[in-house]
Amino acid sequence: MSSTKRSIFEEVDDTAKSVTPKGGMIDARPRGARGGVRIWMMILFALVVVMIAVGGLTRLTDSGLSITEWAPVTGALPPLNEADWQAEFDLYREIPQYQLMNRGMSLEEFKSIYWWEWGHRQLGRLVGLVWALGFMGFLVTRKIPPGWTGRMIGIGALGGLQGAIGWWMVTSGLQGEALSVASYRLATHLGLAFIILGLLAWWILSLGRSEAELMQARRNRERRLMGLGAWLVGLAFTQIILGALVAGIDAGRGYTDWPLMAGGFFPPQPFAIEPLWRNFFENDGLVQFMHRMAGYLLFAFGIFVFLRARKSSLKKTRAAFHGVLGMLVLQMVIGIVTVMHSAPWYLAILHQFGAVVLWVLILRARYQTAYPRSQSVRGNVR
Repeated sequence: MSSTKRSIFEEVDDTAKSVTPKGGMIDARPRGARGGVRIWMMILFALVVVMIAVGGLTRLTDSGLSITEWAPVTGALPPLNEADWQAEFDLYREIPQYQLMNRGMSLEEFKSIYWWEWGHRQLGRLVGLVWALGFMGFLVTRKIPPGWTGRMIGIGALGGLQGAIGWWMVTSGLQGEALSVASYRLATHLGLAFIILGLLAWWILSLGRSEAELMQARRNRERRLMGLGAWLVGLAFTQIILGALVAGIDAGRGYTDWPLMAGGFFPPQPFAIEPLWRNFFENDGLVQFMHRMAGYLLFAFGIFVFLRARKSSLKKTRAAFHGVLGMLVLQMVIGIVTVMHSAPWYLAILHQFGAVVLWVLILRARYQTAYPRSQSVRGNVR
């Protein structure tokens, strides 16, 4: 048996095959159409924003009770002839709002409020259709990213629940001596709309980055600032609910002086309604007072969180909370001006839209603390 001596300087055999190391699951090619799902959610997000605006205008024009039946399918068609219009008008004339507030309204005047409510419901149907077509399309083509099926079904379920709550809200104004819907039901309806909007905003931000990047970012969380951000989200949501209570009973039109209310810190007779608990939903002075106080608390806490965020080493985090503070200031100014002008519809809807912008900016700032983008030593965000 012969052996051949080899030099220690000899190169490795050129014919040897090189093996490329395989990455783990985190490096694997991403599955699912994250970009496509993100665009679909952006469309849903825009539609929900429009829904909130149209819903606000429907409330401000006292149009929400003009359609007295819930017909999810057949109701998609408006009245097509004079007989249909007269039939709808006859149904409206049977409810308390017409009999106690709008008696003598003409058919043409009825049409103007009908179109607002019909448009609001039609937008709801459009949101449902966009959700269904998008979800089924991604499901059939197997393009749903791993782990996202439940979230996509969940947002659709919340949309269906929102429709049911909307009708539950309308029924509160069709009986007794109600001139409008119950304020607490309106607050529930609006609150769920903001929850849906918040989930869509959060998921849109998540889908803009890969799972690998998000996993890495999670290790660098600014946990203390993230906790403060959660409190800020909670306070903002509370203020939104109180704003809905104000809108539900037109409480923004009763006390037009600021910073006092009818010349005092407390409004006169804040607990005049019996039983006591009804004052927190139906007493216009107390409801506006609660909305003002919650606004001051949100503003003060927002400044506190901003000052803490300024100490962050991450440029993106500091910028996000700068945006929150700027919108807080603007929203408070709009709110004060709205009250001092007895809440005309154009200022009231601007104030509501400001709440949408502030809500999204707060969520974006908290998202940045939970999933911070990596940053070079020089401060450039990667």
